[in-house]
Amino acid sequence: MRKPIWQFIFDQWSTVPPVEKANLRGKTVVVIGANVGIGLEATKHFARMNPSRLILGCRSETKGREAIEEVKRETKYGESELWPIDLADFSSVKAFADRFNKKKQGKGLDILVMNAGILQLNYEEAKDGWESTIQVNHLSTALLSLLLMPNMISAGTLSSPSRVVIVSSDVHYWATIEDEVRNSPKVLAKLSDKTYCTTNAMRRRYHQTKLFNLFFVRAMAAHLRLKTPMAAVAVNPGYCYSQLRRFHYSRPMLNMFVRMMELLLAWTSEQGARQLVYAAVGARKKGGSGCEEELKGGYVHLAEVVEPSDFVISKEGGMLQEKIWNETIEILSGVTPKIGDIVAEYFQ
Repeated sequence: MRKPIWQFIFDQWSTVPPVEKANLRGKTVVVIGANVGIGLEATKHFARMNPSRLILGCRSETKGREAIEEVKRETKYGESELWPIDLADFSSVKAFADRFNKKKQGKGLDILVMNAGILQLNYEEAKDGWESTIQVNHLSTALLSLLLMPNMISAGTLSSPSRVVIVSSDVHYWATIEDEVRNSPKVLAKLSDKTYCTTNAMRRRYHQTKLFNLFFVRAMAAHLRLKTPMAAVAVNPGYCYSQLRRFHYSRPMLNMFVRMMELLLAWTSEQGARQLVYAAVGARKKGGSGCEEELKGGYVHLAEVVEPSDFVISKEGGMLQEKIWNETIEILSGVTPKIGDIVAEYFQ
């Protein structure tokens, strides 16, 4: 599928479907990047569904505590938990997963929403040596998703699989990967190389990582063993008012353009959050359009599974997806040997 700009504008002006509702009593929900924007609004929606546990993963403890209070004030749900996590630091991601394993207090994890992300205009190195957008948006997102997989599989059933929801974006339709990068033995390493990360290269970086989010979800679905009670889903929250673009505000001309785009096209954070909620609790029927099976490895847009970009579903896209999957597993296996064990047990 191709998505011209006019289609993007039409979608932004379309009526946003109402929020999906479900009974989450007895369920455990984790939202990473829950203290602001669509992550916070999605957390509020989950809170209204009364889960047994609702864990907010936040980098800033101060903002996290403020989010807890806002959730309680607006939903009357008082059981939210704040757990610190910094996706720019692999050790923080591992500590979060270890804490969950020790304190899961029940059968496991039913819903994981990976919403945290950054949009950098300039090269910045994360603690572990990777370009920060690559690490936060892709590598750490994949790391936590994989480390929590055993808990999700133990919570799911074939009739009601657990779900990992990874926030992608329609910008994947316009993502470009140069032949120089595609043909490199290590795609992620090439993209993360400081000498490669020119100003022009960094303009494409966010789009590329959103493509990688979709690749990761599709690769998980393709490699998971049959009858594994877990579904991986990518979701487009739409173009929303967001602090994600805060780095643009320091550049006058870019700031003016972004403000105009937001005024003309942007959804509210709550409207964007509805897409995350649909990916997490919607499409539970069996068979036909909008069924559970259709959701696995799918791309959710406006509360339905839609076709991703032509490149994603092409032979070349499939080859790049597999190449990045293998490189990702290799990198993360170096972060912790648990990744190798999980891949060996649950993937084929």
